[in-house]
Amino acid sequence: MRKLAQYDINKLIDYLDERLTFERASVELYDVIIHKMKRVADPQLSMILPEMQRYRDEEREHKEWLEDQIKELGGDITQKTERARLIERESKGIEEVVKGDAQTSHLFHALLTAELVDTSGWQLLLELADEAEDEEARSAFRYRLHQEENHLIFIRRVLTIIARTQVLGKQHSMAAAL
Repeated sequence: MRKLAQYDINKLIDYLDERLTFERASVELYDVIIHKMKRVADPQLSMILPEMQRYRDEEREHKEWLEDQIKELGGDITQKTERARLIERESKGIEEVVKGDAQTSHLFHALLTAELVDTSGWQLLLELADEAEDEEARSAFRYRLHQEENHLIFIRRVLTIIARTQVLGKQHSMAAAL
């Protein structure tokens, strides 16, 4: 991330802290949804639980990696930057739905919204690394973006199965989401 940091290190830390703040929130979203899935004890949801836990673990790795990167750049992970405060405000509605709602379709819809934001954030970082010709950062961002894209595809599949069941009245197996 050395080449990228040569431009405006404070703004780079701001963008990384935005991602960090969202990754922290994502870990919490997955934790809450996984907990609710276990409480319902629905065999269909149980089928996708291991995948949900794997994605939660990936979000945690992203959080830890970002903390390390910010520290290496001389940033303070305990202080919120401008963009971190912005993303906190923006994500409050998603958190409200996940923490306050019990309907599976609502939980996954909120998670889809979160994954769209998350994917876009990593895409932006990748584009910055591309333009700065920072291969190290590019590789790290691309790796995490690829994981986020997989999360997005999976959550979309789950929501499609839920919608088909609700609208068409036919039970579809969550195995199709895997």
